[in-house]
This record gives sequence, structure tokens and C-alpha cells, in this order.
Amino acid sequence: MATRIERDSMGELEVPSEALYGAQTQRAINNFPVSHSPMPSAFIHAVARIKLAAARANQTLGGLDSARGEAIQKRLARC
Repeated sequence: MATRIERDSMGELEVPSEALYGAQTQRAINNFPVSHSPMPSAFIHAVARIKLAAARANQTLGGLDSARGEAIQKRLARC
């Protein structure tokens, strides 16, 4: 399996190259092999909607600049 190197405060770690996560998630996978079942798609969509609402609110309140806020909203609006 192809891997890439990700870095965090604990150092470097190999992560599958196709993974959409970084070193901290890989550490959790390595240390807590509880389940190999993926998260339900309804849960993932719910989290995306929460993040979309947070981006809108933070942009409105000035805590997130327009470029980042709009980029997040554009990406999550498809979820």
C-alpha cells in the first residue's frame, strides 16, 4: 500500500496515500482498533451541515475572512 508522511506534534507517521486524514487520525486508528466500519453517511452529512453553519456564522461575525468562509461554504454546500 502506498503511503505518505504526515507530521504532528508527536512527530512523523505514515498514512495511506489515499487517506483524507492526517497523523492524529492515523494514531487513533493504530491505537484504538475498535471497528473497521465506516461512519454512516447520514452522520458525515450531519457534520458537514454543522460545519457549513459554523462557517456562515463565523464569517458573519467577522471571525472568518470572506475568502476562507466562501471556500468552506462552496465545498460543504455539496454535502
